[in-house]
Amino acid sequence: MSRINFYLFFLISSIILFSTQRIYSQGVGTIRGQVTDIKTGEALLYANVLIKELQTGTSTNDRGYFVFTSIPQNKDYTIVASYVGYEEKTLTVVVQANRVTELNFTLNPTSFELQTVEKVGEKQAETNTTDVGLRVITMKELESMPQGVETDLFRSLQYVPGVKTTGDISSRYYIRGGSADQNLILLNGAAVYNPFHALGIFSIFDPEIVNSMELYKGGFPAEFGGKASSVLNIITKDGNKNKFNASAAISLLTGKVLLEGPIPHGSYIISGRKTYSNSIFKKFLNNQDVPLDFYDFSFKVNYANEEFSEGTKIVLHGFTSQDKINRNSELSEDYKWQNNLFGVKWFQVAKNTPVFWDIGMTMSTYQGEIIPKLSNVKPQLNDVKDLSFKTNINYVLNSRDEVVFGFDIKDIKTELELENNRGAVSKISSKGSQIAAYAKYKFIRFDNFGIDAGFRLNVAQLSEKSGSTIDPRISLTYSFIPQVSVKLAYGIYQQDLITLTKEDQILTLFEPWLITPDYLEPTISTHYIGGLTFRFIENLTLKLEGYYKDTKNLPIINSEKVFNSDPDFRAGEGESYGWESFLGYNNELINFTISYTNSWSYKTLDGWRYYPKYDIRHSFNTGLSINIGKGWLISGMWIYNSGLPFTQLTGYYDKYIINDIYFDEDYFSSTEPYTLLGDKNIARLPDYHRLDLTLSKKLSLGSLNMTFNFSILNVYDRKNILYFNRETGERVNMLPFLPSATLKVDF
Repeated sequence: MSRINFYLFFLISSIILFSTQRIYSQGVGTIRGQVTDIKTGEALLYANVLIKELQTGTSTNDRGYFVFTSIPQNKDYTIVASYVGYEEKTLTVVVQANRVTELNFTLNPTSFELQTVEKVGEKQAETNTTDVGLRVITMKELESMPQGVETDLFRSLQYVPGVKTTGDISSRYYIRGGSADQNLILLNGAAVYNPFHALGIFSIFDPEIVNSMELYKGGFPAEFGGKASSVLNIITKDGNKNKFNASAAISLLTGKVLLEGPIPHGSYIISGRKTYSNSIFKKFLNNQDVPLDFYDFSFKVNYANEEFSEGTKIVLHGFTSQDKINRNSELSEDYKWQNNLFGVKWFQVAKNTPVFWDIGMTMSTYQGEIIPKLSNVKPQLNDVKDLSFKTNINYVLNSRDEVVFGFDIKDIKTELELENNRGAVSKISSKGSQIAAYAKYKFIRFDNFGIDAGFRLNVAQLSEKSGSTIDPRISLTYSFIPQVSVKLAYGIYQQDLITLTKEDQILTLFEPWLITPDYLEPTISTHYIGGLTFRFIENLTLKLEGYYKDTKNLPIINSEKVFNSDPDFRAGEGESYGWESFLGYNNELINFTISYTNSWSYKTLDGWRYYPKYDIRHSFNTGLSINIGKGWLISGMWIYNSGLPFTQLTGYYDKYIINDIYFDEDYFSSTEPYTLLGDKNIARLPDYHRLDLTLSKKLSLGSLNMTFNFSILNVYDRKNILYFNRETGERVNMLPFLPSATLKVDF
């Protein structure tokens, strides 16, 4: 039956594609183009493009392309393109009937002495955009945020409403009640399984290679699957297409080098980063000296030869990272984590037809290992191998509607080796194939109304208990007046690749991945989202968004496991709901944001309902960046979170410890204190808040461009609690007052 569904989907999709190619009204044409940086040739994602005569606007996609359809023929049109931090550019064009007119923009960056902010066409572009739950973060925005030790992608997410963290020592994030392993993290479309450096304190992605990040906090469209909570899609730069460029940067933590430049008919970019000192880690780890060492390396090569194939772009990309903890003592265990990723993608713009399509293949691997040496810690090893193939076709109809469909095929193998206290070694090996087809129709022909309706047909899934299923996805927007938009979304999401995570751990050292065991059903999460967007004043935006998420078949670690034959997981349920607000104002001088989130998260096991460790009732962030001219930028962010849940210590009792029943002494007199705990996570830690500040200066010395950043984390040295030591009663606090500095030089 599953094969019949698969072939039926393919047949229907093909009919839609080839039939729509003939739906061209008489007397109209299409304008298509790309917006790029004039100095580097880098695509400008989500730039604004406006046809003045028609007062119709749109935004470039994640490759920098834009499309206008149904444009009346034989008329002169004035097209305006703009992007934050770039000079506005205007071009004129004459549209021919039943033809695609190519019009490419190259924008010039404004002087760094005073960055201007352009918003041309934004109102028209967003009134019919079905982007509920989506947050796009560009490098321009990252640069204006407080940096701390150095700019970090994941730590910047804590400023986004709805995104939660459990403390300063971890950049792991939790979105709308979902656990960390429910977040799909993609690098150029390839899944990354352990995207953290230094015990999870920092992300493995160097911000210097990033063009933009798309964060779907829920309700994500049909082209994404395999995870139940959110999607973070990281898109890297292509590299300078016009000239060779090199940069070097140093912080209190790492040193890094970036090289980029042109090749015949293309470009490349190479980046490497490595720790040279781990002294800064003591501030994060309660003054403990942990011998952390990590590196990451990435590359990307782009080739586009019009003589070879018109409209074709071929991309090769790769990434590797490694973390080690090598202790000097043979009585202490070592740790090692490593990611490797390689991919190739063929992107095609069809000639004289508003069609985009791409085909990609990636190999992503992860290995984590605990090396006990002579310690009492038991060895563990986790291997993940992911071979993926994906194709995506996007057709823009003459009505401006879009048809999108494709296939997503994965072959995944996981291995987990464990040793129990008796020395018995368990080797859990599992593999499976994930075959999915997806299709959606974007109804955006009206300026004030849009629908993104689709489905994901899961032909085969990793878990043996999963059959062929269909997951519907739909989101819509309606603007009853140009200044106000109403947005709604609904979707069903499945996940059968999970981590073995102990919820009570303060610092996560080892989170092995495995396919959902055969005795459990895959996790199914249903999202309901609604929101309002207000734009009554130029450059001022207010967004309100509410959500409800219901999760079934949630794997929860079996805390009552006694024998090896007992299951490691038990099936529970999850529920989360809340609302988020965001107010933002920006102009050529300042960028001001303020956000508040009120949320509830629950897990249920055997009828017992409790709060997960990331359940934060109230979150409040406010940020301000001021461009004071002559290359100076000052920014600050104040963060407030209500207390995290924790399990209280209610008392002690003397527990008999029998080490050797054949020992000659009276072993019944051998006792040790044993802690008594209250209900799980029933109490709350004190509130958390801190202020971060950054001062940045850009200057030129001949051919060198330099950027200096000085930052202070926790300016007023707030004593934010991390945990209470149950053995000593000692209070352990998080990150104290911490000044830091970075220097970047562009050659």
